[in-house]
Amino acid sequence: MRDILVAGNWKMNGNSAANAELVAGIIAGVPQGSGFSLLVCPPYPYLAAVVAQTEGSAVSVGSQNVSEHEKGAFTGEVAPGMLRDLGCTYAIVGHSERRAIYGETSAQVAAKFQAAQAAGITPILCVGETLEEREAGTTESVVDEQLDAVLDVAGIDALATAVIAYEPVWAIGTGMTASPEQAQDVHRHIRGRLEALNANIAAGVQILYGGSMKGENAAGLLAKPDIDGGLIGGASLKAEDFLAIAAAAAQN
Repeated sequence: MRDILVAGNWKMNGNSAANAELVAGIIAGVPQGSGFSLLVCPPYPYLAAVVAQTEGSAVSVGSQNVSEHEKGAFTGEVAPGMLRDLGCTYAIVGHSERRAIYGETSAQVAAKFQAAQAAGITPILCVGETLEEREAGTTESVVDEQLDAVLDVAGIDALATAVIAYEPVWAIGTGMTASPEQAQDVHRHIRGRLEALNANIAAGVQILYGGSMKGENAAGLLAKPDIDGGLIGGASLKAEDFLAIAAAAAQN
């Protein structure tokens, strides 16, 4: 049985005081139970403070991005080893906003995936389609291309120490949400693609849903057999909203 991971992606939000209050609220309200874990991913400037505040708690800390380079003349970039040195245990790679706004290619995402793993960080690999791609019926081929870019260079064994997040781009920040059935269909497709390569790894890998999961819809999504948690955006910025999803995870 796979554990559920509830991961909060704060994006470019927060400040020192607000972050401290948010983290304190999350730590104080972690629901009783087992079989789930909580993760928060603050902006780079606040990572050290959040790592210090969460030390000894049930909350882990991750990064929203990571460089594919170990070191060197890459102004503005942050190396995976630096993140590990701070105490980050996860890093998001290939988020739809990185792909769409900053032009990250699937090959670059694959390089970031490998760099994170080499530094001992668990990558959360984001895959997903736009509204146009869904309407064109190419969801599966788009997701396959994004997955294959990693599998081709890292191999299926790399997924044993990684997380996948399916994020339908059309359901992020739009007020739209994939139905539990729509989300399950894509999650099932992803797991099936991995099963063809290694059934044991496919059975163990966590696949998160990253399309506007909230307290109101979390239980329905998490009840699906191939949905193993959520990569949470807006609902991760308020402790009560994030904890509502955590409560659904604890009861699943």
